[in-house]
Amino acid sequence: MAKLVFIRHGQSEWNLKNLFTGWEDVNLSEQGVEEAKAAGRKLKEAGIEFDQAYTSVLTRAIKTLHFALEESDQLWVPEVKSWRLNERHYGALQGMDKKETADKYGEDQVHIWRRSYDTLPPLLSADDEGSAANDRRYADLDPRTIPGGENLKVTLERAIPFWEDHIAKDLRAGKNVIVAAHGNSLRALTKYIENISDEDIMDVEMATGQPVVYDLDRDLQITNKVKL
Repeated sequence: MAKLVFIRHGQSEWNLKNLFTGWEDVNLSEQGVEEAKAAGRKLKEAGIEFDQAYTSVLTRAIKTLHFALEESDQLWVPEVKSWRLNERHYGALQGMDKKETADKYGEDQVHIWRRSYDTLPPLLSADDEGSAANDRRYADLDPRTIPGGENLKVTLERAIPFWEDHIAKDLRAGKNVIVAAHGNSLRALTKYIENISDEDIMDVEMATGQPVVYDLDRDLQITNKVKL
């Protein structure tokens, strides 16, 4: 039996401003810091101890992990960062105000871009300002791997190899694992491990800073799930 904990990062500065964020690297808001610390206190109260931690390469998720581990007296736990746990890339929508985008394109279209499983947003090219191709943290990636925009389907496809090679391997070995990541990367993994349909995943939400705790058997079948 192993425990798996998902935590969506605390509120970010762009969450607060209601902007599409995606792979843009923004910090936690003051509220987001408190949400991350509160998550750590909840984990401590629940007596959950970790053997391995995973997060993305984006600041808001990394800091959420560190605050949560510090508050639960587990800052020493080994940690691995991967771009495969990054938020879904919102393409040309990144940095845009969500309300203004809805006013421009219509609420129905924006809802489809945000929630549809397999509809892509308007894409960025590698030459566009803000493209991740110009970011040093992705310098070792094949340029063809760096997205210009993603839907949830593509997000899941790039997260699954990391899940199988690292997270699932640890869980099968009986290790307790914490994953601090993003609303859509965690929704993608939730869809995968809970076998949620393409239609039903549209209604799944991940609250900022709330630990979601799974108990898993050696076959990675879920025996219990609770939100702290």
